[in-house]
Amino acid sequence: MTVIEDFLNEDEERSLHEEVEPYMRRLRYEFDHWDDAIHGYRETERLHWNTQNASILQRVRDVAFPPGTPQLSLVHVLDLAKEGVIKPHIDSVRFCGNTIAGLSLLSDSVMRLIHEKNREQVVDILLKRRSLYIMRNTARYEFTHEILGNAHSKFGDQIIPRGRRISVICRNEPDTTTETK
Repeated sequence: MTVIEDFLNEDEERSLHEEVEPYMRRLRYEFDHWDDAIHGYRETERLHWNTQNASILQRVRDVAFPPGTPQLSLVHVLDLAKEGVIKPHIDSVRFCGNTIAGLSLLSDSVMRLIHEKNREQVVDILLKRRSLYIMRNTARYEFTHEILGNAHSKFGDQIIPRGRRISVICRNEPDTTTETK
């Protein structure tokens, strides 16, 4: 798990937000999810971005993925309401590969990782506004991850108030050479 603070500057954050906001605003926040992992969210996937934002996303891809890594062309945009939560879950290997790279827009938040087999292994990660987080391999497949709701949003002893949060997420293609059981 890697976090790069201040990956975006304020203008870049504003540009990404302004591009996705007109579409997101037309969607309602959902409180049911197919695997019950997310409450208070709206989401979309985007293929086309304006020139400035395409450049930002290429920068994300260059940092997060080794050269030649096949990547999903659609970028996942997840808008979490102030009162929304992402419950502990491990992403399905059917939808993306061993790496996800997400930009955190609009609000700081706390991501909690808990080892799937040894639940006492807990790591809280502060995802500051405008940061880039990169989850790969062990963090993706052996730990659940969640975004803490406001009632539990603490990093150490510090309360981290969380407002509306948008994640812009790049992913690599699933590995189709391994069989899923």
